[in-house]
Amino acid sequence: MEHFTPVTALAGGALIGLSASLLMLFHGRVAGISGIFAGIFDPWTEDRSFRLYFIAGLLLAGVGARLVYPSTLPAGTPGLAVGAVAGLLVGFGTRLGSGCTSGHGVCGLSRLSVRSLVATLTFMATAMLTVTLLRALRGGS
Repeated sequence: MEHFTPVTALAGGALIGLSASLLMLFHGRVAGISGIFAGIFDPWTEDRSFRLYFIAGLLLAGVGARLVYPSTLPAGTPGLAVGAVAGLLVGFGTRLGSGCTSGHGVCGLSRLSVRSLVATLTFMATAMLTVTLLRALRGGS
């Protein structure tokens, strides 16, 4: 809890919720990042340009945040190989769970979806278990 930042966490959560709400309000789309990304590679997708712009916006926002606020990506961040393996595992998990944290946790829960509640509880419990096991293996750090 030494790096707990409730004000910035609350502001970030509010911005994510606002963004998801605006996407639904103005475009009638759920802000499920894995579904948006997967649709880029679907040959039958008719809205590929929307999907590409959306993903490009996410990437550019990350780069912009890094340039404006360099500590957003702290020193000691795992390398490319670890990031690639983590990305593959996350991709597998989102396919297995029929969606990602943004789709289920932000959009699905706000629509009172039971399926999203089960998915969110499952990935939150899995994340807590993973962190607990990794800390135990590292000696409590």
